Amino acid sequence: MNPVFKNIATWYRALLRNPKYRGWVILGSLLYLISPLDISPDVLPILGQVDDVAILFLLMSELWQMAREGFSTSDEMTGETASTAQSAEEGETVDVDAISVD
Repeated sequence: MNPVFKNIATWYRALLRNPKYRGWVILGSLLYLISPLDISPDVLPILGQVDDVAILFLLMSELWQMAREGFSTSDEMTGETASTAQSAEEGETVDVDAISVD
């Protein structure tokens, strides 16, 4: 991967993960996709769509990742915690103080 593109993608993802800027980044990305003013004009047959596809891919992949993380944390709140699940997967014993209820 090109280091310049990697740095831009990392910067974009960091902005998108910041709750203060998330709405503005999503709005700006959507406006960029429908705007006729692009880095590479859309009138060029293939090159015109490359920047739009890259922005769309970055936006959708990061939103999907954030949604998956949100669902996994909500599952952890309702069920077992990640540390308990991880230790159970690794074969470690979890000691629990049990109280008999009559």
